[in-house]
Amino acid sequence: MRLNGKEISLESKVALDDFLEAQGYKLTRIAAELNGRIIPKGDYSHTLLEDGDSLEVVTFVGGG
Repeated sequence: MRLNGKEISLESKVALDDFLEAQGYKLTRIAAELNGRIIPKGDYSHTLLEDGDSLEVVTFVGGG
């Protein structure tokens, strides 16, 4: 699969929330687009990633 343009190998399907946390993302501070579709946060736990998917993650940063 591709994460923000970088190839990552998945050995098996994995839930989006588990994958993102394993990659070090804080789920409250991101937005995720899977295969061109924005995924609502409430759907992360039952959205499965598999090899061949394309995932873009945007992190929100506070500041002023």
